[in-house]
Amino acid sequence: MSSSYKNAISPTRAEDYSQWYQEVVKMADLAESSPIRGCMIIKPWGYAIWENIQKELDKKIKETGHQNFYFPMFIPLSYMAKEAEHIDGFAKECAVVTHHRLEVDSQNKLVPSGKLEEPLVIRPTSEVVIGEAFARWVNSYRDLPILGNQWANIVRWEMRPRIFLRTSEFLWQEGHTVHATAAEAIEETNKMLDVYKTFVEEFLAMSVIVGEKTRGERFPGAENTYCIEAMMQDKKALQAGTSHFLGQTFSKAFKIKFLSSAGKEEFAWTTSWGVSTRLIGGLIMSHSDDDGLVLPPKISPLHVVIIPIIHDAQQSSNIMQYCESIALELKASKFCNEPIKVLIDTSMKSTGNKIWSWIKKGVPIRIEIGEREMMSKNVCVARRDHIPSSKAVSSKAEFIQKAEKILSEIQSGMLHKTQKFIDSNIVTVNSRSDFLDILNNEKHDIGFLRAFWKEDEEIEKMLKEKYHITPRCIPLIDKDKRGRCIFNGTEDGILTVFGKAY
Repeated sequence: MSSSYKNAISPTRAEDYSQWYQEVVKMADLAESSPIRGCMIIKPWGYAIWENIQKELDKKIKETGHQNFYFPMFIPLSYMAKEAEHIDGFAKECAVVTHHRLEVDSQNKLVPSGKLEEPLVIRPTSEVVIGEAFARWVNSYRDLPILGNQWANIVRWEMRPRIFLRTSEFLWQEGHTVHATAAEAIEETNKMLDVYKTFVEEFLAMSVIVGEKTRGERFPGAENTYCIEAMMQDKKALQAGTSHFLGQTFSKAFKIKFLSSAGKEEFAWTTSWGVSTRLIGGLIMSHSDDDGLVLPPKISPLHVVIIPIIHDAQQSSNIMQYCESIALELKASKFCNEPIKVLIDTSMKSTGNKIWSWIKKGVPIRIEIGEREMMSKNVCVARRDHIPSSKAVSSKAEFIQKAEKILSEIQSGMLHKTQKFIDSNIVTVNSRSDFLDILNNEKHDIGFLRAFWKEDEEIEKMLKEKYHITPRCIPLIDKDKRGRCIFNGTEDGILTVFGKAY
């Protein structure tokens, strides 16, 4: 690339990663902050990405036997109070409704009126309200398992908002299931964790570490929390999804009981699991460059954008007809068993603005068609995973034939890149002094630290408060490995991944 080349996004990732992220969101026209602090407006291009995430993940969830339902967003305060550990985990984030109408006061101002007999919590998560329903739905072992899921919005009052990553209101999917035995519930927890891993790697092209959370990082009320952790380009961790084995915590709180085949009344076993619009933030930070968004083809709202380049009004009709013939043939081709998604940009923008707008939006393939391409029956092709100036000319027929292969190459290449990145930015540390030396070195450029560690609340608190680093997970692939804990020297340390996180 020429030294005089000027990137579309300023500042660059190297200059100011946080501001770069905000600029990518803005330039790709994904979302914007709303008038309500901490909330976001998801714009059409951003919402189209979420719709594709929703469509593909919903398909995978249903393939495992789950059905969608929907529960109210309002939860009576008394429900929350039934599970003390759970409400403690969310109390500071809860938004509470205390009145049910507005009235005009003596100064002609609208004021809340009609105080509710019982305050309503806007759902920060739905275990308690769904648990109350499960208690009514379950009577016998014949009613089990219940395999449910809902797509909904969530409110967790956020003091340090960042679009897609941390907002007071966000969209998500939350699964909730009930089982007759602990073994069945644990199997469900692991199954859905694997669904998340497969989906995120297959569709979002984000390599992840699959692991179990430490006690201090568990979901409130869960016996075990499992997660998928991705590494962003600034080498921070992003928790991309979680799956919780809730044991009988919520069953006992809400009396979810059933009559077993032996005629004995027993408490059921439950799970919950979810991902959110945070995945879009992960998508941005995993793949995008200093020219804007870069989208994996499997999740992009468009696969190919065709840009007519018209200098001569007399050739306009012929060039447009040629573009339409390309679009028609592409749509007749398949990618991931569906027609290739194509758009001809007929907007009134200048050619340069058209090209850069689609670069910033991250569309995988861009085709530029002018009189020369039309006359020679060629296409000028640019791939978003290559630098903007990298273009290739091929015959129309050859490109149509290879379009699916090119999209597949882009998809697999993006996953390989994140796999290589995460693997090359994990360092195994064998002593406390080495661990702390790395953290104390202001110039250290390490992503995740991996070390044998026996869980210790004081150590965990110190690492979080002094170094802003937390145990991200215990990788399941290493769960049976034991070694000398780098902090207390005992031989029952568990291999744990540490890192700074969003």
